Amino acid sequence: MTANTPPSFLSRIAIAIGSFFAILGNGRLAADVSRVRAGEAFAADVAPREVRVEVPVEKIVEVRIEVPVEKIVEKTVEVPVEKLIEKTVEVEKLVATDSAALQLLGLMQREARFVDFIQEDVAPYTDAEIGAAARVVHEGCRKVLREHFTLSPVCSEAEGSRITLQAGFDAAAVRLTGNVVGQPPFTGTLSHRGWLATQVKLPQLTDIQAAKVIAQAEVEL
Repeated sequence: MTANTPPSFLSRIAIAIGSFFAILGNGRLAADVSRVRAGEAFAADVAPREVRVEVPVEKIVEVRIEVPVEKIVEKTVEVPVEKLIEKTVEVEKLVATDSAALQLLGLMQREARFVDFIQEDVAPYTDAEIGAAARVVHEGCRKVLREHFTLSPVCSEAEGSRITLQAGFDAAAVRLTGNVVGQPPFTGTLSHRGWLATQVKLPQLTDIQAAKVIAQAEVEL
């Protein structure tokens, strides 16, 4: 007999007798039978109800983490133009003028026949003849220097003496020769005192074209 098949008559008599004594001895069972007799449905006959159990779930909270980022600010700095341009020292370039050189050459030709002497081929002449001509040239050139230039030695010490050049010496006025190694001070022997022109007194030119004529051609009539 299955659970849904009603029991037979004889089975019901046996159940009734057994239930009688069970109800007498069990008050809870008696109460359940009373509810059933009053029309309350059996638990098996009641359709199961959907039971919703609310399980507390942790609330998911969105957490926003803000990482501080250094703000990049473009800064414009105004720098004076003078600081951006490298300061240069203007060096005046001195260009030698032809007129001064022509003047000097003309004076030495007039006083010492300098150009004639230099342009002459001295190979056919003897040393004595050359020496005699050189004496005339020397005297005339010395006269030109004394009249038109004031000269002084660069170094006042006597030639052949030992001198010391300290750091910062004028390299344009003193030339080092021999084994030049390291940094000043330098100590060496003065082989030449050098010359420095402290004053120049050339005649004032009135005709630059005429100055190109170092020596006039001579025509004898």
